[in-house]
Amino acid sequence: MDKIKVGIIGAGGYGGCGAVELLQPHPHAEIIALIDKQDVGKRINDLYPHLTGFCDLTIVDPDDPNCPDDFQVVFFSTPDGVGQKGAPSWLKKGAKVIDYSGDFRFNDLDTYRGYAARIGREQDHTSPELLPASVYGLAELHRSEIAQSDLIGNPGCFAVSCILGLAPAIKSNLVDPGSIICDAKTGVSGAGKTPNSAFHYPARYDSMNAYRISGHQHVYEIERELGIIAGEEIKITFTPHVVPLCRGILTTIYAQLSEGQNLKDVEEAYRSFYGDEVFVRIFGPEEPQISTNVRGSNFCNLSLNVDERTGKLIVVSLIDNLVKGQAGSAVQNMNVMFEIDETAGLLHPGIYP
Repeated sequence: MDKIKVGIIGAGGYGGCGAVELLQPHPHAEIIALIDKQDVGKRINDLYPHLTGFCDLTIVDPDDPNCPDDFQVVFFSTPDGVGQKGAPSWLKKGAKVIDYSGDFRFNDLDTYRGYAARIGREQDHTSPELLPASVYGLAELHRSEIAQSDLIGNPGCFAVSCILGLAPAIKSNLVDPGSIICDAKTGVSGAGKTPNSAFHYPARYDSMNAYRISGHQHVYEIERELGIIAGEEIKITFTPHVVPLCRGILTTIYAQLSEGQNLKDVEEAYRSFYGDEVFVRIFGPEEPQISTNVRGSNFCNLSLNVDERTGKLIVVSLIDNLVKGQAGSAVQNMNVMFEIDETAGLLHPGIYP
């Protein structure tokens, strides 16, 4: 088959770099153009020297009349607000769109507005007519819808970790949904490439902190997805923390087990729910997980534990925020959309230690 022609908008950031890393060796994809308003005229391997010998494409301004536009799929590795303005024109040209931001994660305007308020975005959605056709891009839960869609809202990194960690428990009624607490730790790369005094090396070294307590925007998509599974509204407590790591998310999830449930029931439910899912790996309490086990990979590792003393289910969910939490999920979605091997370009064990 001919290779899928890909354009990456926002190519100069970490998310764009991640897409290049995965797509350049992809057996069924070809990067046609790297597009960004910053770093125009620079080669991608000048920005990221580790790409030398793999990709030397020059970054093109989106307003350049010579910018290629014959893409079959466009990756928007851009902040909130960019994709909703640019997606309509690409869709009209016949391209599929995968957006990294929250612009298309919600297919109703009211939910989007709640999310937007959390990030301080006052401007209303500029393409609300596209929301009903958008699909939430977590392939493990929405594979069939993704395959039929031209517009994907890639999930948030924390949301991937929490939803995959909780979906089987909610589906099988293993826990009291009102008791869920998600305590998440993330590396500093989650803040992106733009310099920020809060993420300056002296501020981050040997330091950690909680932030957006009871107010993180990813709560909206976590609660919505879990609510769809449960068939009822679900509210969770979610607190993210920044820790002195480059990359990775470790989420410890706590929930009260339903009466009569035990570790064996939990393990059976999780293994049944995920079945042959390649990118979700299940571990028992005798196999404690660390963040380096998923670094650089598209895997989500789930460690299942039960505190017999308190009757709590404790799930430790680990992902790489830049791969499964971003570019890896985007490539996985592209594979599903074009009906090719879902694992293409993604079967890599990661980097250890």
